[in-house]
Amino acid sequence: MGAELLDTVIDARKVDLGHGLVVRRVLPFAKRRMVGPFIFLDHAGPVKLPPEAARQADIRPHPHIGLSTVSYLLSGVVTHRDSLGVEQVIRPGEVNWMTAGRGISHSERFEDPAAFAGDGLQLLQSWVALPEAEEETDPAFDNYPVHALPQARDSGTWMRLIAGDAFGLRSPVRTHSPLFYIHAQMSDGSRIGLPDGHVERAAYVVSGGLEFEGSVFRPGQMLVFAAGSHPSLRAVAPCTVMLLGGEPLGLRHIWWNFVSSRLDRIERAKADWKAGRIALPPNDRDEFVALPE
Repeated sequence: MGAELLDTVIDARKVDLGHGLVVRRVLPFAKRRMVGPFIFLDHAGPVKLPPEAARQADIRPHPHIGLSTVSYLLSGVVTHRDSLGVEQVIRPGEVNWMTAGRGISHSERFEDPAAFAGDGLQLLQSWVALPEAEEETDPAFDNYPVHALPQARDSGTWMRLIAGDAFGLRSPVRTHSPLFYIHAQMSDGSRIGLPDGHVERAAYVVSGGLEFEGSVFRPGQMLVFAAGSHPSLRAVAPCTVMLLGGEPLGLRHIWWNFVSSRLDRIERAKADWKAGRIALPPNDRDEFVALPE
């Protein structure tokens, strides 16, 4: 089954974040911790909750170091607040890129009545590890509207380049290392490849199905491809797929919401959060997630 092309197949695990918000956790995976700089990927939804239950699913303020979070909605609405004072309503198709650097805290709230309405909430949350030289960079948050992101169509396939460069396109999203992240919609029978020029590459099936070398892969599965390969993926139904990867950064440690090349830095982050040395969002400081024991 294309063993020389396919490095790993990851089956997402279900993780309950509480109060009805169940996600598929793709990365990190025991046999594949990262794909390029991507060290974490959760796929939430589609989740439908009645309006009276929506706020119970709120994700209270919590900290990060050593990474960038990438929030990308396919449907629904989320309100982001962080310790920089940023308040941003996140809507489908936008890119919301938060760089934690030396330390940031943020919350994700479901205040809008449309948060879980219609098709429900569908969110892809990824973490991109920072290069060693930038792990202690200043925290930052950037929102990129839909119209700013490059799109392309070809023979039944539409794609939006969320970040990085691929297929001759370049996203305006400010990144810290070479990578690509693509949202693609495929009609039944259409094909898509993986962009050249990146060492590590993967395809994650959000909906529908993808056929590769005679095997069909379904939602919740990630295909990680061998370096230098040229795979061709065919949709066996209308399909949503995320393509991602980039240059590997080397060993990274991950504990709770902290990522670092150094274990001692994670220990310091634990102590900082416990002691209140990482600020809370000024507009959302009445509660927070305690450090896990």
